[in-house]
Amino acid sequence: MSISSTNTGKPSTWASTSHKKIRPAAVVRTVNLTALALLVLIPLVWTVLGSFKNQTELAQRPPTLIPQSWHPENYATALTGFDVLRYLTNSVIVVVVATLLTLAVNSMAAYALSRYNFRGKNVLFLVTLATIMIPLQVILIPVYQVTASLGLTNSLWGVILPAIATPTGVFLLRQYMLTLPDELIDSARIDGAREFAIFWRVVLPLCKPALAVLAIFSVLWRWNDFLWPLVVTNERTRTLPVALQRFASQEVVPFNLVLAIAVVSMIPVLICFLVFQRQIVQGIASTGMK
Repeated sequence: MSISSTNTGKPSTWASTSHKKIRPAAVVRTVNLTALALLVLIPLVWTVLGSFKNQTELAQRPPTLIPQSWHPENYATALTGFDVLRYLTNSVIVVVVATLLTLAVNSMAAYALSRYNFRGKNVLFLVTLATIMIPLQVILIPVYQVTASLGLTNSLWGVILPAIATPTGVFLLRQYMLTLPDELIDSARIDGAREFAIFWRVVLPLCKPALAVLAIFSVLWRWNDFLWPLVVTNERTRTLPVALQRFASQEVVPFNLVLAIAVVSMIPVLICFLVFQRQIVQGIASTGMK
C-alpha cells in the first residue's frame, strides 16, 4: 500500500525549510561571533583552571592550560586564611542596599523628566547626561571632602550613598517611561489617584524590564567598584575587590590563592547575569525605542 501525500496545493513545512538557502553573510557573522565569544572566554577559563594549580606550575614557561595536578585545596586555604566571609558580606551589603536606593532615586528622577513639563526640563536632562563624561578621578577629592564632612568615611554608607544617583540609570528609565501611553496616567488621574500612587502602582509595574536592566548594571558597578571603596573604607569595611588587591600585594604573592578568590568573587555576578539575561536584552531594546 502506497502512502499518498495530502494535496493541498502548498509545499509542506519540511519541504519549505529544507530548500532554504544558507546565506554566506549569516555564516560569516555566526563564525565571527562564535570566535569573539571564545576569545572572551579564554581569560575566564584560564583563571578557573589556574586556580587548581600550585605555585610551581603557575610559574612554568610556557604556561599550560590544563593543570598537571589538581589542587582543590587552594579554595579551602584561600577561604580560611583570607577572611573572605567578612569582605564578601561587606560587598553583598553594599550591592543590595545601593541597588535598591539606585532604583528608587533614578526611577523618581526619570518619572519627573518624562511625565512633567516644567521650565528647563530638557536642559536639566542634558546636564544629567553630560555628567556621564566626567570620570570619578576628576571629582574624587570634592566627593571625599563632602563624605568626610558628613562623617561617612570608614563606613559602608560612605561607599553606598555617593553612587546611588547615576545618569545612566536616569537615561534608561526615562527612555522606557516615554514609551508608556499617556492614556494610562491620564485615566489614573481622572480616577482620583495621587501622583505617588500613579508612580508606584501604574508606572513602576510597567517598567519592570528597564528596572531589571538597571538593577543588573548596578550590581555589576557596585560589585566591581575598586577606586572609591579603596579611598573611603578601612580594614573593617573593605569590600572584596579592595581586600583582594591587598591580598595580592604581599611580598610573596600566592597567585593560586588569588585566582581561587577571584573565581569565588565572579560566581555571584555570573549567576545574576544568567538569571536575568532575558530582562537585560528586553530592557535595552525597549529603552532605545524613543
